[in-house]
Amino acid sequence: MTIPSSVTSIGSGAFSYTAWYNSQPDGLVYAGNVAYEYKGTMPDNTSITFKEGTVSICNSAFYDCSGLTSVTIPNSVTSIGEKAFSYCSGLTSVTIGNSVTSIDSMAFYDCSGLTSVTWNAKNHPAFSGTPFYNIMTQITEFIIGDDVTSIPAYMCSGMSNLPSVTIPNSVTSIGSYAFYNCSGLTSVTIPSSVTSIGSHAFYN
Repeated sequence: MTIPSSVTSIGSGAFSYTAWYNSQPDGLVYAGNVAYEYKGTMPDNTSITFKEGTVSICNSAFYDCSGLTSVTIPNSVTSIGEKAFSYCSGLTSVTIGNSVTSIDSMAFYDCSGLTSVTWNAKNHPAFSGTPFYNIMTQITEFIIGDDVTSIPAYMCSGMSNLPSVTIPNSVTSIGSYAFYNCSGLTSVTIPSSVTSIGSHAFYN
């Protein structure tokens, strides 16, 4: 099977039960430049490093990999698929690279150990639903990196235990409802670079 570098997205289960997939060793399986799926049982305390040039993470690629403790999304990745890291209960922190423009719904669904998110995506992410569904209230640290130029609408909405947030000088706009229902938020730093704040950005 030959998959060209032009392919940036592959659906979950696309190669299930094929001789090609069955012949792959246990571990992270790639289909071209797409991180397709973790095969086999992941050992405890696993840290994932993606290969150079990885462009996307497939739907359900790490579904129920409870041994996964850390992952860094590299700058080459542009999209993270639906339920890509769902039920990764051992995952405690995640860093999202600056080229990510799409994170599908429930990408980090029920990651019961995840408390810290570092956001470097400079391009406005196109959410499909919410990537942090069912764990919004447990996130206590949300770091906005210097690559970010625009905070999307609803990005942190519902993070009721987030105590503070610092917005870097790279940011020029904050979207509507960006921090909606962040009822625990007591400290916010907004730099002079911000020229636009959307409606209800800090509502409730």
